[in-house]
Amino acid sequence: MAEMHHDHTCATCEPPKKSPFWKNKILIISMIYVLVFALGSYLSLLAPLREALWMYIRTIAWAVIFGLFLGGIIDWLVPSEYVSAILAQKKKRAIVYSVLTGFLMSACSHGILALAIQLYKKGASVPAVVAFLLASPWANLPLTIIMFGFFGFKAFFIIISAVVIALVTGYVFMFLDSRSLVERNPNTVETAEDFSVLKDAGQRLKQVKINFSTALKGIRSVWAGSLSLANMVLWWIMLGMLLASAAAAYLPPGFMQQYMGPTILGMIITLLVATIMEICSEGTAPMAFEIFRQTGALGNSFVFLMAGVVTDYTEIGLLWTNVGWRTAVWLPLVTVPQVIILGVLANILF
Repeated sequence: MAEMHHDHTCATCEPPKKSPFWKNKILIISMIYVLVFALGSYLSLLAPLREALWMYIRTIAWAVIFGLFLGGIIDWLVPSEYVSAILAQKKKRAIVYSVLTGFLMSACSHGILALAIQLYKKGASVPAVVAFLLASPWANLPLTIIMFGFFGFKAFFIIISAVVIALVTGYVFMFLDSRSLVERNPNTVETAEDFSVLKDAGQRLKQVKINFSTALKGIRSVWAGSLSLANMVLWWIMLGMLLASAAAAYLPPGFMQQYMGPTILGMIITLLVATIMEICSEGTAPMAFEIFRQTGALGNSFVFLMAGVVTDYTEIGLLWTNVGWRTAVWLPLVTVPQVIILGVLANILF
């Protein structure tokens, strides 16, 4: 009866207008992908781009899918109250919690983007989201092992510096938040002072009934959450892959040795290249080691690794569209000077 009444009252209402297909960003960039692969076999100019794009798809597709899947899991299992209670506090420990959470994540930078936006949707504060974003790609546990394989004991400097930048930036954003210089998260849920996540989770678990219907509902919820997240982040990731592939395909040979040496100019060029080339933590680590092997400049390698996160157009674009322009602008302003200073320090020490 309620549905019939609703139809009657809206008899004169116009149905919601659907956006024309040519405004669907994911569809547009997917068509560009199809054209690159279709024409790459016939046009020699597009052949290098096709190969580079396929290489990048193989490299990060699993991370993107895994990140979207974890985002769907969070959407299904983690109530907004939990994220708000832990990651929306005005206390300094919220930043520490965010950095620790990032450290325990195993997804690479593009997978982390999806998770960060999901945490934001669940109520995490902007400072906490930014700290999580910075800690995850280069200070995460699996990549720590990879970094030691490449750099030996020098990896200590890279990992510790990444954690320091995440913490410092998180605290700077807390200051900016206290002065209303960055956006506030409208998704944050107010929780009581004595609210206990563990106690509430225990009570919820007692009420869960495990059967086929519950499992089916869970699968649908995870799928819906992942799909919603994909609509927000996927086109940015695909754009980033396309631009990175173009750089890999058409950057002149010998560019690193000639222009990315241990000088201020070399560091600035490294910063610019990293902005374009940042693809995935696991994929970029070998390239950073190649810079170190060819130039002997650990600081440039560090700048390449970190700047690809703090100046990445994919990340800044996502923050701009999902959080706000002030957060997106402050991110590089706060982080890039830290990266440059620590990069110069690394070149001096090593």
